[in-house]
Amino acid sequence: MTLAIDGITKTFGSFTAVDNVSFQVQPGTIFGFLGTNGAGKTTTMRMILDIIRADSGQITWNGTPTRDMERSRFGYLPEERGLYPKMQVDEQLQFIGQLYGASKHDVQTRLDQWLERFNITENRHKTVESLSKGNQQKIQFLAAVLHDPEILIMDEPYSGLDPVNAQQMKDAFHELVGQGKTIIFSTHQLNDAQELSADVAIIHRGNLLIAGPVDQVRQSTGEHYLRFAVAGDKELAWLDEMPEGHVVDRRADFVEIGVPNESAARTILRTAMDRDLPVTMFEIDYPSLNDVFLELVKQMPTELQPTEEELAVPASALA
Repeated sequence: MTLAIDGITKTFGSFTAVDNVSFQVQPGTIFGFLGTNGAGKTTTMRMILDIIRADSGQITWNGTPTRDMERSRFGYLPEERGLYPKMQVDEQLQFIGQLYGASKHDVQTRLDQWLERFNITENRHKTVESLSKGNQQKIQFLAAVLHDPEILIMDEPYSGLDPVNAQQMKDAFHELVGQGKTIIFSTHQLNDAQELSADVAIIHRGNLLIAGPVDQVRQSTGEHYLRFAVAGDKELAWLDEMPEGHVVDRRADFVEIGVPNESAARTILRTAMDRDLPVTMFEIDYPSLNDVFLELVKQMPTELQPTEEELAVPASALA
């Protein structure tokens, strides 16, 4: 049961929000939908859910257009709050779960389990507006899962979560996938997707840059990254003179160097040893998803490259 997004385009007046985007989501996996703020992620997710309709292209689940599927097969966590602020948590979640067709007993059982799992049982009789942003986000997540949907669409699910609560959310994702659920989540924090996802798609200003398995996407630049460090306050200016390699980032405890292959990385190691430098770190890896994104947008026309505002992390992500 593959979710297939095939050539979808959506315009609003003269503005093209999504332009001929195609990718596939395999069942029972976590799929990361990535891009800067305003890239077209939310518009695409709403088209998957048939909240808005594409101007062209189609979206199917196992060959059936998603617009023809029962709404109860989807769970949706929107980026913006979609809860009734003055309604109590348990009453609201019971209402939403039954609205999707689940029985009162099933919703109550799942609600008890999830409240305990997220350590928020004491909030069940509180109003949503009285909760912290992080706990509101947890309640928003419960509203998306209590009716036991097959496909979960999560738009910026870590918004408002501190690191501890973000980890709880990630653990919940893994648990749901273990039950056979399919999860699509959007984020502008590409390293989160690298940790969680089996497959990803990266979109920028409505254009799909790349899609596929995480490892394949990370290898797409044809470059390796070497993380390299030596003990003490040693001079590493000689790295800039290496014929095969360029310094990508100088961090407090190591230097990250782009190299074309492992042989070039080993040349750097031999050079350090010839200089009698005490090497304390030598790790060869592929570029991160964030590095891949930055490399891909560099290749785009100047007018399509991201602005500082697009790359900025919104305050809600830091709350």
